[in-house]
Amino acid sequence: MNERQGQSLKVPALKRKRPGKMPNNTDQNDEDKDRQFVTALARGLEILRAFKPGDGGLGNQELAERTNLPKPTISRLTHTLTKLDYLTLDDSTGLYQLGPSVLSLGYSFLSNLDIRARARPLMQQMANDVDAAISLGTRDRLEMLYLETCRGDGALTLRLDVGSRLPIAETAMGRAFLAALPADEREYLMDHIKRKDPGRHIRVKDGVDQAVEDIATYGFTFSLADWHKDVHAVGVPVIMPDRSAVFALNCGGPSFLLSREKLETDLGPRLVRLAENLTMGSQSIRVVASNT
Repeated sequence: MNERQGQSLKVPALKRKRPGKMPNNTDQNDEDKDRQFVTALARGLEILRAFKPGDGGLGNQELAERTNLPKPTISRLTHTLTKLDYLTLDDSTGLYQLGPSVLSLGYSFLSNLDIRARARPLMQQMANDVDAAISLGTRDRLEMLYLETCRGDGALTLRLDVGSRLPIAETAMGRAFLAALPADEREYLMDHIKRKDPGRHIRVKDGVDQAVEDIATYGFTFSLADWHKDVHAVGVPVIMPDRSAVFALNCGGPSFLLSREKLETDLGPRLVRLAENLTMGSQSIRVVASNT
């Protein structure tokens, strides 16, 4: 057991801001009332978001299915995005891929993340020490987006890289992120998760509720074959010193190598110390959360 166990730990209040728009048009009524909201722009961005790692190329029909937009609308938008180099078209197959302009945007985003530059050497050192994978991420709708990832030389794990996405409520990283949010923001996201998949909501909610308790008790939380049957991981929230943003770290690998005991007594406390080092700027912030 580490020295944090048994303590009631609290996180400073975050600057409140409503989470970003959820997928599947669940906020359509809000958008209709917002005169500043540009629907055509939003639809164009939805097309770009439809591409996932490993997609060799997508046609208009598949894009229509993924975005729930009419195919004629998709055709006009893909044509426009191709003209602007956000998509490229393979004339021989009629399939689209993300273009260089998207890469430029992504690079600008990553290069402006100060936490990523500060985190990488600390993450790589821990990855080498424990021979596991360490990743840093943040929320994108109902997923966690990998911003940085480091591996030990012999780490056996899923090959997840920068840009990979994981479900927010079933992974150690996502649960740590949710546990660090104020209760009303967490409930807002959990409500959208319920709408998306009502049948699994109770099990998913139980995992998130347990994560809130874990963070308050240990400073970290777990995913023990909850997301992938062969993967165990531990997650820690990272709250910026100015309280303006939340990130999360995870450390994971094959379940036969990473028992709960190892996560609880070794990797979890190490990850908490790593997170604390990241948040030591003008002031030291404890990277923990509570129900409030």
